[in-house]
Amino acid sequence: MVRRNPERRAALLDAAIEVLANEGARGLTFRAVDQQAEVPAGTTSNYFANRDEILMSVGARVYERLEPDEAVMAAVDEGPRDRARVTELMHEVVERVAAFPTGFLALLELRLEATRRPGLREVLTGRVRADLDFNVENHLKSGLPGDGTTVTLLWLALNWMIVERLTLPDLLTPEERHDLIDALVDRLA
Repeated sequence: MVRRNPERRAALLDAAIEVLANEGARGLTFRAVDQQAEVPAGTTSNYFANRDEILMSVGARVYERLEPDEAVMAAVDEGPRDRARVTELMHEVVERVAAFPTGFLALLELRLEATRRPGLREVLTGRVRADLDFNVENHLKSGLPGDGTTVTLLWLALNWMIVERLTLPDLLTPEERHDLIDALVDRLA
């Protein structure tokens, strides 16, 4: 029987994110999630039928936690409609995502695992596509400079910049990352 306590389920998914980020996909077991969540053994199996269900649910949970809050979304519609505003927003995105490093690293693990699991690939592709479409749609509605291709290129470049920041933090200095975001927006928007 699958349990339906949404708070406990979210806490188990948060624990699974930590396990994925720290141990990789091979380390994601019911026991590891129970231990990370500090719950009695067997709790995770009461909420998820199998490991695949956990993997498919983790991606949605990461995106849920990465969503910008209402203040950030409202700020998109404030201020001038120029490249400087786009640059400011891109800096906010990078900082927000980098502030949840285990979430982004868990997503990288999920992407690697998706190369071996077609069901996970389908779910993850749909979720990532929805994220990209959301970003393009909001950008176009905002009246900020740049088209859908601009947003897609920014999205791809910033995602890789975050990968570098989290996996090889000494590759670029904070100043270099800052300047690269500025240059990226300047050249694309």
